Amino acid sequence: MSDLPHIVLVHGAWADGSCWSAVISKLHERGYGVTAPQFPESSLAADVARLRQVLTRQSGPTIVVGHSYGGQIITALNEDAPNVVALVYIAAFGLDEGETIGALVASGPPSPALAHLDVDALGFAWLPEDDFVGHFAADVDPAQAKVMHAVQQPISLSAFGDVMGVPAWKALPSWYMVATNDEAIPPDAERQFAARMGATTVEVASSHVPMVSRPDEVVALIEAAVAGVSS
Repeated sequence: MSDLPHIVLVHGAWADGSCWSAVISKLHERGYGVTAPQFPESSLAADVARLRQVLTRQSGPTIVVGHSYGGQIITALNEDAPNVVALVYIAAFGLDEGETIGALVASGPPSPALAHLDVDALGFAWLPEDDFVGHFAADVDPAQAKVMHAVQQPISLSAFGDVMGVPAWKALPSWYMVATNDEAIPPDAERQFAARMGATTVEVASSHVPMVSRPDEVVALIEAAVAGVSS
């Protein structure tokens, strides 16, 4: 049995677990056990419940990695994070207590990737293909980006109004990757999230999906978190 921590990968909005495929393969090559579950994104509570379901299946130390809205999910573990020893944020929301994604998004102009959300009759938001390929995943091969668009997981707009409780990053060490070419979450917002959580921070020249376009750097940051909690 490996002494390495297990890695749980949490996808964000307009993605699914398959967005981690390259990262999963590289972590497997290094001997890690990995889980990348699917999240309903119908509410923050439902997503956190899914994450806790997965975490309780782990038998030892676990590092949780969140991308984009997945950062909201891992942050909302609050102080109930079974087996979790570290948090890794990949171009992700890192809210503080009392904040909502909706209020943060509304505080500035719409980002290019999110400027034309297509909201269906059930209140779930989808990204149009042009915005997905041209802005959300701008540094991904267009053919692959179109596949990612086809499997996108829409998010309920109600989740943008869910208020953060005590954030998990106040109790757990954190690592953060800023995507400097992000057109979904502004890079300066990512830097602010990272700074106030006291995260060990790296920056990569990437679109909003560095786990797809820059998997080696994402794996390196995860392994930095492993080293940080193992030392």
